[in-house]
Amino acid sequence: QLELKGVTKSPAGSLLLQLLDWVRLHKSDVDAKAREVLQSDSPAQHQSYWDVVISLVLQGRTDEARQVLSKQASLRAESSSVFKRMDGLLQTMPIFNPTGTQTLTEFEVKWRHWHEECDRCLQDNTFASNRHLETICKILVGDEDTLLEQKELLSTWYHFLVTRLLFTHPTIKPPDLHYYAQSSMNMFLGPRASPEPLDIILLSAFEFDLHQVIKDCSIALNNWWFVAHLTDLLDHCKLLQSHNLHFGSNLREFLVLEYASGLFTHHSLWQLAVDYFDHCPEFGRVYLELQIERVPLDTERKAIKVLRICEDRQMSEQVRSICKIMAKRALRNNRLGSALSWTIRAKDAAFATLISERFLQDYSNKGSFTDLDLLDNLGPAMLLSDSLTFLGKYREFHRLYGEKRFSEAARLLLSLMTAKIAPRSLWMTLLTDALPLLEQKEVIFSVDQTYELMSCLEELNSGTKHSNLTDQDEDIESTKTELLRLALARNLTMAIVKEGTIET
Repeated sequence: QLELKGVTKSPAGSLLLQLLDWVRLHKSDVDAKAREVLQSDSPAQHQSYWDVVISLVLQGRTDEARQVLSKQASLRAESSSVFKRMDGLLQTMPIFNPTGTQTLTEFEVKWRHWHEECDRCLQDNTFASNRHLETICKILVGDEDTLLEQKELLSTWYHFLVTRLLFTHPTIKPPDLHYYAQSSMNMFLGPRASPEPLDIILLSAFEFDLHQVIKDCSIALNNWWFVAHLTDLLDHCKLLQSHNLHFGSNLREFLVLEYASGLFTHHSLWQLAVDYFDHCPEFGRVYLELQIERVPLDTERKAIKVLRICEDRQMSEQVRSICKIMAKRALRNNRLGSALSWTIRAKDAAFATLISERFLQDYSNKGSFTDLDLLDNLGPAMLLSDSLTFLGKYREFHRLYGEKRFSEAARLLLSLMTAKIAPRSLWMTLLTDALPLLEQKEVIFSVDQTYELMSCLEELNSGTKHSNLTDQDEDIESTKTELLRLALARNLTMAIVKEGTIET
């Protein structure tokens, strides 16, 4: 309910106009009641008729009050002169126009003459025959007892203040406003009533003590929304001389940070807080970095939202942290594709190696790869770690083989071993994968390639034997080795014949 609107700079006369606008805005029930009366079958007989007329006068809306009064005058021919007299007083009531040519002194003289005329009407008992018109005339002269009788229509002491100023001191100056506000509150509430928190806030506002207004609001209100937005508005209007607080921020930023921090604890409003932090140049980013880490990543969708916020602001540390959390969670649930996707976004080479090994372990157990779309479209991301590079290339080998592009598949398989990309523990698996290519009717591996495969096989067999293998496993390994040697020897023979024939 607080609108300062720069009244500290308002000249005498203009201040009251702004206060009247303020009251009309916040006491809008008069308009609804006026419509109800005027739209009735017999407005002058409506039970709220005189309440509407008096309410309009209390707000200084004399033209509208005259319009409603005309309904009563038309019904009472015998007292039409009395109604015309009141109509004349309302019509001639001076209202200061700050954009006009009339000076303030001229307005004061004109207003004083009008006020004296209203007073004469009371002294002459002009409206004695109609108590409602007499009440209106007493309001026009600013009779305080009569004004206080209208408490129900005024409803608040600050409406009483503005009406009192309108009919007793229309050229009020900003420095005098606080005195009238204090006395009006005391008169309206009475000696026994204690002021509410809003009353204290408004008194500070009428004193134009903006810092005290902010302080009182902070104490009285149950959240930081109003205080933060009011301070921000005043700061943008250059009405708040922000002072630095002990930790280096200014008052505006401190309050906005407090409000945004509160928003971050809400399950659905936390995203709004990000924009508030963005508009705090001093500490906004630091607060955002601390708060974003506390957002519970309940779902993958929410995690992506948080991640996008961090990526847009180049918060690389938070991006890595979120991705690692989600990758570990996916890995625990055996969702290897999701885990690998998050790991790639985190650019975490060590975790990429771990997941790649899990992919290969899964392949060894099942004999096929999962998440083929991801593996087939790794692109440059496969360079994140050697294991991921091998995983990507090994999947590419299987794809080439499946497409019957045997020569390309053979070259890729051999390069994985000779370039030492493949882990040594998987060499036997790769050599076993070469068996179907070695047994094709058409020669796939050349003489040189066959010699390289033989070299790899011998290097593998000459290494340290695994002491933890069972007898059965050793027999299987020996059988694989013998099969490979036979296949390599057969392929070498065919390759020599083929290459010799071509040379001839």
